Amino acid sequence: MGYNAHMSRESLVFLLGIIIFFTPSLGLPDAWKFYILSGSGLLLMVIGYLLRRAAYLRTIETETGERVTDSFVESKPADLTADTKSI
Repeated sequence: MGYNAHMSRESLVFLLGIIIFFTPSLGLPDAWKFYILSGSGLLLMVIGYLLRRAAYLRTIETETGERVTDSFVESKPADLTADTKSI
């Protein structure tokens, strides 16, 4: 088994939560706190979106790996050329 150096999205959310929790009590300048909290919040929004998207895509996949949705296709009318010729 090899070492996987990539951090999962769930672990990244946990790490950002720890950063957000401890940032106000670290004694950093206010400007740093602003950038750290803003950047962490932005990353959480992106990761949250990606996690929700992945969960949605898992719900619409079949066992064969195909994605199935409830799509509606309107049926094509029968040959209209016969009706238009009589007009």
